[in-house]
Amino acid sequence: MKRRKLSNPLALAVMVTLWQKPMHPYEIAQTLRSQGKDSSTKINYGSLYTVVQNLEKHGFVEVTDVQRQGNRPERTVYGLTEAGREESTEWMSDLLAVPAKEFPIFESALSFLGVMHPDEVVRLLEQRLKTLEVEVASGRGALEKLYESVPRLFLVEIEYQLHMVEAQAEWVRGFVEEIRKGSLPGVDGWRRFHETGELPPEFT
Repeated sequence: MKRRKLSNPLALAVMVTLWQKPMHPYEIAQTLRSQGKDSSTKINYGSLYTVVQNLEKHGFVEVTDVQRQGNRPERTVYGLTEAGREESTEWMSDLLAVPAKEFPIFESALSFLGVMHPDEVVRLLEQRLKTLEVEVASGRGALEKLYESVPRLFLVEIEYQLHMVEAQAEWVRGFVEEIRKGSLPGVDGWRRFHETGELPPEFT
């Protein structure tokens, strides 16, 4: 994947939003939120101004207007440059075509699972599973409601998020069952380690 001058996902979100029309930073933030993009991109109003300035510095956006209404502070309106259009489409192409390794915190926790007693892991994962199931149910309801007024094209990231939650819930459910039944390879040694303090030979 190409190394980009700016790698903050918020920079991409700003450029894509400016494809719609020139906007001032506050309007960009409001548009992202109103279109539900804050569910997939972290939008910090304070850092958004810095992102816009960096985009301008690299020639991806430019000032198109300075608005003043009464005694309110001036609002600088930014538009996307041709370089910004090229950068955003190239960036999107990379993101869609090339899988990138991400590091979710849940994966980190799973990699250190052995430090917990199997029974405690079951209890905690069951707690997680209940939360995931509620999230899936509420997410499904909200998505069905959104389908009534928003074209599916603009909801695909929410669909993807929901499918990922469902997949995680399915995996957690199966993993908990393996620990419970004792069919998970190594679970007996894992349990003995926590009950006797002796590290099984297969773990060394």
